[in-house]
Amino acid sequence: MDTPGQPVLSVVIPAHNEEGNIAATVEALVCVLRREAIPYELVLVDDNSGDGTGAVLDALAAKDSGITVVRRMPPRGFGRAIRAGLEQARGDVIVICMADRSDDPEDVVAYYRKIGQGYDCVYGSRFIRGSRCLNYPRVKRFANRLVNHMLQLLFWTRFNDLTNSFKAYRAEVIRDIWPLMACHFNITIELSLNALIRGYHIAQIPISWQGRTWGSSNLHLSEMGRRYLSTMLRAWFEKNLILDDLLEESAACRVRTAAMRTSLETRVADVERRLAALESAKNDKAQ
Repeated sequence: MDTPGQPVLSVVIPAHNEEGNIAATVEALVCVLRREAIPYELVLVDDNSGDGTGAVLDALAAKDSGITVVRRMPPRGFGRAIRAGLEQARGDVIVICMADRSDDPEDVVAYYRKIGQGYDCVYGSRFIRGSRCLNYPRVKRFANRLVNHMLQLLFWTRFNDLTNSFKAYRAEVIRDIWPLMACHFNITIELSLNALIRGYHIAQIPISWQGRTWGSSNLHLSEMGRRYLSTMLRAWFEKNLILDDLLEESAACRVRTAAMRTSLETRVADVERRLAALESAKNDKAQ
């Protein structure tokens, strides 16, 4: 669904065994985006599901040309699914959203509007004034706060929900921090920290979040510790040892992006002039 003149929003939604959630997630999101007249594409990634998730995704895509389905082969992994979705996304603004109805579609709109105010990224937080966080398992909440406080200290940042995947990025930010390496849920901090240490203009806003009501989470704390630690340390060493190289690469990426945008705008203007000339010639002949 495209609207001329507006940035296109790409929403990447990874799904593994989300047969009971994904349709409601997508339908609620599409309803809100259409209401707000936001041009969108939804990139739905079936990450080796063993239930009926794939069939549900196909049915959704058949009803909406703005939906693209990506099918992943083994091995599965949340990070791998995110990477596959980001590779497919073609929008100007990219939001990563969960398939389990935990993220509020109204917050997707808030992200999009905030990017429109000039920010490069928007990080939602479930733990600041104005936010709402429901049905968060106590053990996972404790682990979340511990890890996020550690990240705040290590990177000296005010952002306090860096492990949450539900964030928004300009497409050029994703291109700049590529390639991403994480295969599992550690991609959440890889995305957050890679943009943070490069000095992008980031906003933090309160969001609404609720725990799933169907199915079980694919996040297992006992398996994620070493992966989070590896990703965290790599970002910390990059920030403290080779930040100059990262910033040079970022600057080059921004120059390339600006040149590509200028070239595209020039081509579009040239096509419009030619079409106008053809239309004028056609009218002259008709007279």
